[in-house]
Amino acid sequence: MPAYFALATSVGLLAALDTWLFFGPLATTFVAGLVWISFIAWGCHFHSGGGTKGMTTAIVCMSFGALVGMVSVMFANNVLGGLDTALGLGIAVGLGAAVICLASKIPLLATIPASVYGFASIAGPMVLRGDAPEAAILPTVGAIVIGGVFGIVSEYLANALTKK
Repeated sequence: MPAYFALATSVGLLAALDTWLFFGPLATTFVAGLVWISFIAWGCHFHSGGGTKGMTTAIVCMSFGALVGMVSVMFANNVLGGLDTALGLGIAVGLGAAVICLASKIPLLATIPASVYGFASIAGPMVLRGDAPEAAILPTVGAIVIGGVFGIVSEYLANALTKK
């Protein structure tokens, strides 16, 4: 089939599977309900060039961003805890964003947008599930890894379905 339809078929089928996993078999695990993080990592795989490099970039940079996000919230809650909440969070997030940019000098962390996706993703388990920052990191990284794998699998499946 044409590449356009092959990709749509692959992504559509695997998106259904990814969603089913997070709300079915994984619903009682530490990644329960975090399918949106998986989808972000999946998209990040493609925007980072696809293939092994895209998957690696998505997983490494998003996980790094999530770690920076966790530390930023902990910094806001503890060191800056005496400040107005919005001010403390603003300062901590600004510092975290700066750290992500500075870390991009390291080749493995050079894709700043991917790190920002992870930085933002860790907020979900904290806000929606009430996870403490240190409790949110493993579920976030777990969902990132699942999404990165879905990214490369969807790419391989689309290539297999494409008429040569």
